[in-house]
Amino acid sequence: MKTTMWSALAEPNRLQIVELLRSGPLSVGEITERLGLRQPQASKHLRVLSDAGIVEVHAVANRRIYKLRQQAFQEMDLWLDSFRRVWDEKFDRLDDYLQELQKRRSTGEDQRS
Repeated sequence: MKTTMWSALAEPNRLQIVELLRSGPLSVGEITERLGLRQPQASKHLRVLSDAGIVEVHAVANRRIYKLRQQAFQEMDLWLDSFRRVWDEKFDRLDDYLQELQKRRSTGEDQRS
């Protein structure tokens, strides 16, 4: 998992670009129009996203078309999955503990004399 991916996504304009590209490839012009950015600003953000491996670019005539790289998000999902497993185990243990407390209460084991 690259740190650069997280830092690239931490910037609000770049995150908005990624959210736009979820629906499909777009040209720099379409991105600037939809987000209200200037072309040099959008190009700079797209370069950072490309360097982080989040987007790829294809030249079509004189236009640059950007799209998300599926592999980057698969890598992120695998990394996040390791945390999901840890938390699932913790929640399972908490659930077992709470069920045991409920069982004690219902059988009167937890009552003081």
